[in-house]
Amino acid sequence: MSDLGVGFRYLLKGQRWVARHGKSYGFGLLPGLITLVLYAAALVALALWGEDAVAWATPFADGWSSPWLGLFRGFLTAVLFALALLLSVVTFTAVTLLIGQPFYENLSEKVDRDVSPDGHAPESGLPLWRELWISARDSLRIVVRAALWGVLLFACGFIPVVGQTAVPVIGFFVTGFFLTEELTAVALQRRSVELRTRLGLLRSRKTLVWGFGTPLAVAFLVPFVAVFLMPGAVAGATLMARDLLGEENREDGAEGDGAVTTPPQPPSGSSSPAR
Repeated sequence: MSDLGVGFRYLLKGQRWVARHGKSYGFGLLPGLITLVLYAAALVALALWGEDAVAWATPFADGWSSPWLGLFRGFLTAVLFALALLLSVVTFTAVTLLIGQPFYENLSEKVDRDVSPDGHAPESGLPLWRELWISARDSLRIVVRAALWGVLLFACGFIPVVGQTAVPVIGFFVTGFFLTEELTAVALQRRSVELRTRLGLLRSRKTLVWGFGTPLAVAFLVPFVAVFLMPGAVAGATLMARDLLGEENREDGAEGDGAVTTPPQPPSGSSSPAR
């Protein structure tokens, strides 16, 4: 099976794991519900006052004749809302993981113990406040990277044909990469894997990452779906993190999902759309 299929299979396996562990799934829903309420309020506000914001930002167009003024500002309003949706997909995961750090740490540890041959789950040994600080710091760095890509894709959206076809597809792959980084960080931070090393691991298995993160990015466009998939996404990302680090899973031999048994090394000079 290709890495693309293996990545998607990890996403499904994570959902199956939480389906078998109802209590962990129930607790894992709480952070997503809180974040959903906050984001829904922000997007509603943007929908109500986004046109006024665009008008304020484009005073040079006040004297334009109809219909050009309406078309221009209507287009910018639609693009602004689309960009906000793209960023909300990426930052939704970061904010939810930050709010639900204790919940998802506990869930990820349970997955590790469940699939590890010796029933062991790695622990960071750091106090909660330190884990929260590292998570917030790294999430901010990822959000900045995602925002830069969002601006680039926004600019490319003005290119005729390409902007309406290729750019949205690239956007889903980029979003999928950053979503996967945020989700695998729960398990990798417990193993003291720094952000730079995490990005190197993900870039070395880009098709695996896209197979996991891109379908999730598409699903996360529906807010309620994002809430219900988050616990399973964390579980699946923990399984994939074990693959990336070459850790043996109790179920690898039975399911044959293509997990590696030795840690992959990022190739020198590797590049990725998520750099």
